[in-house]
Amino acid sequence: MKRSIFSVLACILAVAAWAQNIAVVSPGNETKLYRTLGEAIYGAKDGSVIYLPGGGFTIPDTVKINKRLTIMGVSHRGTVDNADGATIISGNLFFEEGSSSSALMGVYLTGNLNIGSDGSAVRDFVLRYCNVNSVKVNNSLCTDITVNQNYIRKYSQFGNSNPKITNNILGPLSYIVGGDISNNIFTDKTYSSGSLFFRIADSSITNNIIVYGGSYGIVEYCETLFTSRNMLFGEWGDECINLPDGTTWDDVFKDPNPGVSIRSNFEFEDAYKKYSDVGIYGGTGFNDDQLAPIPRIVSKKVAERTDGSGKLKIEVTVKAN
Repeated sequence: MKRSIFSVLACILAVAAWAQNIAVVSPGNETKLYRTLGEAIYGAKDGSVIYLPGGGFTIPDTVKINKRLTIMGVSHRGTVDNADGATIISGNLFFEEGSSSSALMGVYLTGNLNIGSDGSAVRDFVLRYCNVNSVKVNNSLCTDITVNQNYIRKYSQFGNSNPKITNNILGPLSYIVGGDISNNIFTDKTYSSGSLFFRIADSSITNNIIVYGGSYGIVEYCETLFTSRNMLFGEWGDECINLPDGTTWDDVFKDPNPGVSIRSNFEFEDAYKKYSDVGIYGGTGFNDDQLAPIPRIVSKKVAERTDGSGKLKIEVTVKAN
């Protein structure tokens, strides 16, 4: 554990010295620096961790990930105490054959997260503390996908796989078989057509809060669902928490906002705290700062020029979660 922490601190100091450099730490704790995310992905060994500082990074669709990698930014929120702000990836990410047991954490992705490709399996993938446009799993061979504590802005489809989708703020879901969908808040009012759950079978849907169900209702072409303790306006499933007429979401939450928004505060008002097992703060809980589990630079000062001995003075303050 100590060697891992020291490696990460070394990466942070290196990135502070060369702004926007990307540090890649191999399984043997060898560290290399790269200028672009594409170069880092190509150069990384199987099992490596790619550490992205705050700032913007571009990835073209031609880059496909076919090895086991963890891509870890600081946070997708610009409000965290990170000197370089949020970690933003512009483009789409493609995890394809050979990338099982990979993870994506702590980034804002402008495009989609794609998992698997035609006929190829990606297993044991983890998406956590991210803000992505959508998740697209391409086939049922992609098993044990974990989607936990994210903001997912649009419609996602899971290729008839069996994902565990928990404690997210997100929009509609489709093509799931044998999945676990729990403790989420469905609040995408920008999705104007279709149902909230489309072609989902043999799955558990529990302890969710349904702010918006879609213009065609909650379910469409779904079968064998176990539904329990979901909060919404109306009756649906066992032990449904049916909000009374005249109630608004402003009465339920501290500060809800339309759509999938980081400005929202989904802590319950006092009258609804008895439902603490429901929504994003039940189950695994929810990391409001969306901070990935790595140290971060909370302040830095880099001299404009080297001193008389040719050394560049760098002062950084590092904070760990």
